[in-house]
Amino acid sequence: MNQIQNKKKFKLTDAILSVICVVFVAEAAAPVAAIGNSQYFWWIFLMLTFLLPYGLISSELGTTYNGDGGLYDWIRKAFGKKWGGRASWYYWINFPLWMASLAVIFPEILGIVFGCEVGLVPSLIIELAFIWIVVAISFYPVCDSVWILNGAAVIKVLLAVVVGGLGIYGAINHGVANEYTLESLLPSIDLNSLSFISVILFNFLGFEVVCTFADEMENPKKQIPQAIIVGGIVIAAIYIFSAFGIGVAIPTSEVSTSSGLIDSLQLLTGKSGGMFISVMSVLFLLSLFGNMISWSLGVNNVACYAALNGDMPKVFAKKSKKNDMPTGAAIMNGTVASAVVLLAMFLPNQDLFWSFFALNLVMFLAAYLPVFPAFLKLRKIDPDRERPFKVSGSNFILKILAILPMVMIIISIIFIAIPLSFEKEALSETLPITIGSIIFFIIGEFLIRDKNRNNKKEGNGI
Repeated sequence: MNQIQNKKKFKLTDAILSVICVVFVAEAAAPVAAIGNSQYFWWIFLMLTFLLPYGLISSELGTTYNGDGGLYDWIRKAFGKKWGGRASWYYWINFPLWMASLAVIFPEILGIVFGCEVGLVPSLIIELAFIWIVVAISFYPVCDSVWILNGAAVIKVLLAVVVGGLGIYGAINHGVANEYTLESLLPSIDLNSLSFISVILFNFLGFEVVCTFADEMENPKKQIPQAIIVGGIVIAAIYIFSAFGIGVAIPTSEVSTSSGLIDSLQLLTGKSGGMFISVMSVLFLLSLFGNMISWSLGVNNVACYAALNGDMPKVFAKKSKKNDMPTGAAIMNGTVASAVVLLAMFLPNQDLFWSFFALNLVMFLAAYLPVFPAFLKLRKIDPDRERPFKVSGSNFILKILAILPMVMIIISIIFIAIPLSFEKEALSETLPITIGSIIFFIIGEFLIRDKNRNNKKEGNGI
């Protein structure tokens, strides 16, 4: 009995720090800064309309259905194999797209470090090396690379603090690049900036990872929702602080979604190179490795789990005989991400980071969309199941809590993937995302139909 009590020492602060390590991504600071001064309104608005209901709902689902499949399990239990297959496909495919978006940043930032422009062939070699190093590391248990995750978490917060701190210093001594007025702080109908609001939702997703710590908590019923909500507020504060620094240095219309953070450091310090910028650039690149490694385990496990249950292709079910890691999903990550960066050579769009990152956002948000109706359905079809944490409220309140985040996700996907302006420049930015989204949705439907046909022949399933 004493051993059990001694084991349960996972405190609220531990859970919050773990969530920050997984959820906070430094490269998202620049797209958030591109929203402009109205980002402060959107952070507060989305904390109330998205983070709060999402945090409560994911807390209940994560502690009630705590299997290896995560959101795939929740959706499959509520709506069956087809929707479970869709969720697992959307959840998985976002990862190699995200990896490709970070890969195309690498040569640009390395060019800043060494003070030269990296050519096409060297850039491609660097991008592929980044992808396959991440794949190789994901062949091993997360405990083998925990030092990378902890180091990346420290680096991420350090970068945000440095950019925000220099922003305060610059604002006091040199003024700001974007004037702060009441009008600028209110939301505006600017289609370009509204497309970046989805990045805020992206920064709020993934908090359900804290539910995996439930068995090690003293009081998961209280600590899990507290960790999700407090962690979300802390991460929002970090992003706002770093985005403020970027906004002090660079006019909103000129913020680069890929190198905006490093560009702002150069402007705030008055240095186009030098040791400081080189060190910050290297730290930024190291944080990208941390992002990929911290997410790879969860994404690969969900894809492998879905494949074992007959809802994803068999290649995803392959595991290492030595350590039982999902190597099939990891290799598929590298294959798809490599294909995307190779395809990028033929794309006319110059902002490749945002194109791939936005495509990742569409698929990632789509994976979470069925979670909220699944919450309502599971309450209805499985009312007697023990729920360590249960969202309180009437049926009407529960429906509101489920509908609000769904509406936010749908609106975000529309702003990212659907052309709302037919000007040539706007279409050149949006159409690749639209076409890419349609292609990946069609591939998903083809795989689901094919798997269902094979399952009927073979009698596979849980």
